[in-house]
Amino acid sequence: MEAVGITVEYNPFHNGHLYHAQQARQRANADVVVAVMSGNFVQRGEPALIDKWARTQMALDNGVDIVIELPYVFSTAYAPNFAKGAITLLDAMCCNAFAFGNESGEAADFYATVDLLTREQQRYDELIQQAVKTGMSYPRAMANAFTTIAPTNQYIDLTQPNNILGFHYVNSAVALASTMQAITIPRKAANYHDDHFSHNSIASATAIRQALLTTTSITNFVPPTTAKLLTTKQHVTWADFYPLLRHTLLQWSPDFITKFADVNEGIEYALVKAAKHATNYEQFLNQIKSKRYTTARLQRMLTHILLGVTQQERDALTSPSYIRLLGMTSEGQHYMRYTKKLRKLPVVSRVGGHHDALLALDCKATAIYNLATGATQTDFNTPPIIKAPST
Repeated sequence: MEAVGITVEYNPFHNGHLYHAQQARQRANADVVVAVMSGNFVQRGEPALIDKWARTQMALDNGVDIVIELPYVFSTAYAPNFAKGAITLLDAMCCNAFAFGNESGEAADFYATVDLLTREQQRYDELIQQAVKTGMSYPRAMANAFTTIAPTNQYIDLTQPNNILGFHYVNSAVALASTMQAITIPRKAANYHDDHFSHNSIASATAIRQALLTTTSITNFVPPTTAKLLTTKQHVTWADFYPLLRHTLLQWSPDFITKFADVNEGIEYALVKAAKHATNYEQFLNQIKSKRYTTARLQRMLTHILLGVTQQERDALTSPSYIRLLGMTSEGQHYMRYTKKLRKLPVVSRVGGHHDALLALDCKATAIYNLATGATQTDFNTPPIIKAPST
């Protein structure tokens, strides 16, 4: 059996994701689609709009055969570690290929870009560090450094968000010496962070989340199964956690707060000051945002503070050590049996009795997430979702 892997958040699942899964299967000529999906907290440092089991169900209802969880440490990481975690898991699942959406370029262009930056790594890193010291955000510093090094139009455009992730996926696969082949899927219609509807049937997840929070209709932009689940599940945002975050920031000294992952460069003083005055999350975020600190960077930091994840704890967890199965179709079950003796990591379908620091952190993330919803569904009492064959 042939499998293609994709890295997703499905926050929430929409028509663009449906197209992506269909194209991945078609372009890879795959029997199954394996999705490694962020859990209850996502890469921009936000709680997922709905929980990971509802998002798993959305995926299984719309063309994905197996959903495995990207552990918290990687799902809330900067692009290099986010990609490393995802590619390691897809490789461990014996996928033959991995597919990703991109704004421009073929797979060969991504491999060429990885090769160039591997050869120019020292200069590239120096240019980034110099730019960051001037107050430039890391993503912009990376893009500028690449523009300086790369000849015009011969390599991929690293100013585009999907291209950046694609670069890191390919870079991780090369570093891992994986036999998986990269497959590119040109992004269709909506851009990655578009916050408005500009197409008849495809919109970004950002635009859909904003529409949901303002009760704007999204039925044209999501599959029917997604629309139904979105009406039955509570929607979670950072605002739900601000009282707890504020309590944490006011409870500890700035020096203590530097123990948490990604808190550095004196930002701890700004966090405490803002927590003293801001009465809601929007006010708080506006008071701490700056040219140097992007919203995504700040929110990743705040998520670590919310969960009590220290720099030492996070840095010790460098690679996935298991495959957490969230759900599968009947075809996915066949694939799991087919690869049973070939997989490179153990599969965890039930948490009880499996002791692992990465997994313990995922369980904590679910417990904190449930504070916003009051849900009783935990990692300990929720087995993988098995989707029955369509009749």
